[in-house]
Amino acid sequence: MECELVTFGDQARVVREPGGLRIRVLRSSARMRGHPVHSISFDLPGAVKNADLVHAHHMRSAPSRIVAVTARARRQRLAVTDHGLGGGGWGGLLPRLFDRFLLVSRFSALTLGVPDARTRVIYGGADPARFRPDPDVDRVGVLYVGRLTPHKGIDRLIRALPKRARLTIAGTGGHDPEPPERDYPLLLAQLAADKDVEFTGAVAEDELPGLYRRAAVVVLPSVQETCYGKHVEISELLGLSLLEAMASGTPVVCSRLGGLTEVVNDGETGFLVQPGSVEELHDRISVVLSNPALAARMGAAARELVLERFTWDRCALRCLSAYEELMGPG
Repeated sequence: MECELVTFGDQARVVREPGGLRIRVLRSSARMRGHPVHSISFDLPGAVKNADLVHAHHMRSAPSRIVAVTARARRQRLAVTDHGLGGGGWGGLLPRLFDRFLLVSRFSALTLGVPDARTRVIYGGADPARFRPDPDVDRVGVLYVGRLTPHKGIDRLIRALPKRARLTIAGTGGHDPEPPERDYPLLLAQLAADKDVEFTGAVAEDELPGLYRRAAVVVLPSVQETCYGKHVEISELLGLSLLEAMASGTPVVCSRLGGLTEVVNDGETGFLVQPGSVEELHDRISVVLSNPALAARMGAAARELVLERFTWDRCALRCLSAYEELMGPG
């Protein structure tokens, strides 16, 4: 099965990856609301016209809407993976244009509200060769990897940090345009003033695996109610940072919400805690840090789970299975 990835950039070009994947970059003529996910290119309909099947991403993005209309008019098979992007659905018409919804979790399927008969859960994954444990590296401290936005609950994590524990926060601020959310990184700095906390900022891709290998525990403390009193309807569809940590043999602690409960086996590969509970977060982190034997067992079980279910190869096979359903074998 031949596959071409169509994406957007400042200059049009075609790139052939070493593995054989062809990447077609279309020149972006405009971006609706200035957002890169809403890139507009007049070349998009022509770029997909010869495809037997089109797999779009972000159902409500401008490119997916364009592809949905043109592919349907051409009677091409059409699948979509949604990643939580907001926006309208043309009064319910937009979802009806897609033949399959290949979603990253069962929770994602529930939030999207699409028919079960057209839904397949493909999950996401981690590269177990890139994210792997190193027995020669000492594991120390707590690690958070992700955006510095209120719904990630990093303020709770800093408050919950056990005494004498070191916390590394890897990531940059979000895109909140207005205060108080805009000032969230400043709030985090204030909370961390008397604690052993390091803010690394953006981390280069080649440095990220090392962070996971050196951490004693990775924490994703996402919340349903931010410290500013804002309710978060959809917080975590899957949790890729957890999968990368688990592939690295690192135990995880995360909130019991969204797709995170489909990734972490409570008490086996890590711990699930009540969203927003500083006390429970503190207790579970303390258990992992104070019991290296338990942490090692959890980390090993976490990597085994990733190898079994959450690699990109597994994700690709689930996609191929869905494509065959639509197109027929061969």
